Amino acid sequence: MGITKSNEIYSAVSLSGGKDSSCLLILMIEKGLPINCVLYADTGMEFPEMEAHIAKLDDFLFRERGLHITTLRHPHGFEWLMFDVPQQQKRAIERRIAMGQPPTGYGWPGMRVRWCTGQLKTHLITKETNRLKKEKNALHHIGIAADEAHRCKDDPHNRYPLVEWGITEAQALQICYDRGYDWGGLYEIYRRASCWCCPLQRIDELRKLRHHHPELWARLLDMDNRARAMFGPGPLGQFKQNWSVERLEARFAREDAETTA
Repeated sequence: MGITKSNEIYSAVSLSGGKDSSCLLILMIEKGLPINCVLYADTGMEFPEMEAHIAKLDDFLFRERGLHITTLRHPHGFEWLMFDVPQQQKRAIERRIAMGQPPTGYGWPGMRVRWCTGQLKTHLITKETNRLKKEKNALHHIGIAADEAHRCKDDPHNRYPLVEWGITEAQALQICYDRGYDWGGLYEIYRRASCWCCPLQRIDELRKLRHHHPELWARLLDMDNRARAMFGPGPLGQFKQNWSVERLEARFAREDAETTA
């Protein structure tokens, strides 16, 4: 059922795993809209609950359309990019040497240089959808909600069904909940169900990570210690501008002690 006739439009759907793209996929299946492939970029740094959610969506997609989600992955992954990828530009290498830093690794991503989103998500999805647009004249369906319509790009091959249907972010989440997709409670804890190691998270989100996912918090502490040892206390080596994970650990532990005192 996943293969359309040659004279039909080839339909590709992007799936981030979040509420909006999940809602898009669910409704496209329910409405009987054509789907030829579903593309998901796995960063390798997703919550375990998100991994389970993707597996549940994959079961639904296969049951209804005979398709499996196509998972795209960087050949090496987040930690390799953070610590081991060789610098290519001569000026970058010279600057690293002058600062006493190794000529490998991007260090922690930041607001200005979000290499994680680019290398692990955007580039992979864009490369594949551009190929499908060129080879199959594909339409690319993207899960942007109606109240985020400013993010839509003017591309004749792109489609934004949630915007067309007037479905907001809050409505998209409720639609998923109504169908039994609850991400193991992620959206009841966190504002976003994105990568657990993101330095752009608010302090309160990190406080929740330490409380609800201590095993991931321990990994984050280890990664930050490695980064500071490798790159120093600057933006490459420290998790947040004013906070290392080690300092956050001390802060949260002190808050816990004051609460229980």
